[in-house]
Amino acid sequence: MPRKFGNSTMLVDSIAVAEFQGLPLADHPSVKNGRPPGALLEPRPPLDAPTVAEAIAVISCWYEDKTEWGDRIGWIYGSVTEDVVTGYRMHNRGWRSVYCITKRDAFRGTAPINLTDRLHQVLRWATGSVEIFYSKNNALLASSRLKFLQRIAYINVGVYPFTSIFLVVYCFLPAVSLFTGEFVVQTLNVTFLVYLLIITICLALLSLLEVKWSGISLEEYWRNEQFWVIGGTSAHLAAVIQGLLKVIAGIEISFTLTSKSANEDEVDAFADLYLVKWTSLFIPPLTILVVNIIAIFIGFSRTMYSIIPQWSKLIGGVFFSLWVLAHMYPFCKGLMGRRGRTPTIIYVWAGIVAITLSLLWIAISPPTNDSSSGGGV
Repeated sequence: MPRKFGNSTMLVDSIAVAEFQGLPLADHPSVKNGRPPGALLEPRPPLDAPTVAEAIAVISCWYEDKTEWGDRIGWIYGSVTEDVVTGYRMHNRGWRSVYCITKRDAFRGTAPINLTDRLHQVLRWATGSVEIFYSKNNALLASSRLKFLQRIAYINVGVYPFTSIFLVVYCFLPAVSLFTGEFVVQTLNVTFLVYLLIITICLALLSLLEVKWSGISLEEYWRNEQFWVIGGTSAHLAAVIQGLLKVIAGIEISFTLTSKSANEDEVDAFADLYLVKWTSLFIPPLTILVVNIIAIFIGFSRTMYSIIPQWSKLIGGVFFSLWVLAHMYPFCKGLMGRRGRTPTIIYVWAGIVAITLSLLWIAISPPTNDSSSGGGV
């Protein structure tokens, strides 16, 4: 018995009582083997000090250690996203759950509000999802008790950080198009335009469905989309790299604790919002910003001074680059801080990226003798 439920005799004795109290009331002819009517009105004995002390000992984390109670029931430890793992284990064993939304918020919490701490928070969540993907808690390995939609939901939890790889490629494609002078697709035929139109309509309908279901405004939805791109190109990508390093090389993952804004003063309630603390997570989105801005200038210069300007390719590339930059606008605003002052490291990194791209472009496509001789006719 201690191997299953620990050393608490009160806990063992309360199992039968809890099972009986979980039965429905026999106040309807359809209910059989239930509790007698009026059972809820019976007085309960008051709690004494030893019972309260025993309850505190049972709910502590160390009580369930090395017991079947701790392995099969209760909170699952050892994961950054322990809430997801706990829910997955319960559903995988056949438990049923109900999505309950109360009229009044049942729980409220605090969250980091400045850019640096927010990205670290997203990094921790994404790393937990990557850990789930590479562990036995992967929904692809679930039992048949897990329902189909539940399986899809848990697969999405473990897979979504990997979409950052494709997102980063997408953010660089417009710049590559402007650098090379070639559009992202070879030809703009009718088939491609119809395919693009269908995808655009589906995405628009999906966005409207999400807005309708969540009850938020279009502006809030757009802000969420912007931060999804910012987090996807920074925290999610870092989580994938850290997860691979942990699986392949066994390198443990360390996290930076995020500070929650708990200032009750209304004047300084959002003082932490304008704090700018440099982190390596800024490097990928900052690189995307600099590369797309440089690509727009190069595309304009090439088209303007070319013998046969191809404005259609330029407009297409610039449109997609501006679309990427529009998603990065909150990131730029967050770098400015309260007084619009950009940290020096931002300028240093932007200069390094610009010089590297220039040297790389010269190495890939060196100037010819005709172009370097001054363009004489």
